[in-house]
Amino acid sequence: MQLKSRLSKGDLTIGSWITLGHPSIAEIMASAGFDWLVLDMEHSVLELSEIQTLIQVLDGKQCPSIVRLTSNHPDQIKRVMDAGATGVMVPMVKSAEDARAAVQSVYYPPRGQRGVGLARAQGYGSSFQKYRSWLEENAVIVAMIEHVDAVNSIDEILAVDGIDAYIIGPYDLSGSMGRPGDLNHLDVQSAITRVLEAGHRSGKPGGIHVIEPDQDELQRRITAGFNFLGYGLDIRILDSVCRSHMKTIRERL
Repeated sequence: MQLKSRLSKGDLTIGSWITLGHPSIAEIMASAGFDWLVLDMEHSVLELSEIQTLIQVLDGKQCPSIVRLTSNHPDQIKRVMDAGATGVMVPMVKSAEDARAAVQSVYYPPRGQRGVGLARAQGYGSSFQKYRSWLEENAVIVAMIEHVDAVNSIDEILAVDGIDAYIIGPYDLSGSMGRPGDLNHLDVQSAITRVLEAGHRSGKPGGIHVIEPDQDELQRRITAGFNFLGYGLDIRILDSVCRSHMKTIRERL
């Protein structure tokens, strides 16, 4: 079943983040069984040419690729979709207008305003009509809820046709509330709960990025009712495993 269909059914899906450009990283993580992987252009040095290579790797493993953009800009959305991405994760969606702009940039007319070009997604020009059909049935648009303004407009954002899921960016959200990094502050937790409740009202799947690879924290988020969850990222998984193993080794010496 395609990711878009799973999201529409409210299935629990768990993905992760890729910030390192080596194809082997993507191959290892896709083989591990994540339901989707985010290729992060916002907080990494990944370039578009690297993004396309990583998408090709994930396609080979039948793992959906979602590109986290640097901004809600139609030119970047067009280029990553033309590279063959399954979908986009749009940062700093603060309003229904922002959400509609993202949808317009992913889809071709008459539904959207995406410019028509021939690249990898369109079979390098050999299968444009096939790609058009695929796009309507499979493209995934994830709104990042990471600002207090988004929390205050959450019902309107999730009501936008074409937004398939949301994910909370806890660090930026806490920063916008004057509590940078204080994720357990009552106001921050209250804002997260407001978003979760709006997601349930709208029927849109959503979650939060559990940045540290902590299985207990992931389970708490699932129990709370989130069903689109980011678990760790390549650098944190690598770092935490290395440190944990070396700590155990040193203690045994």
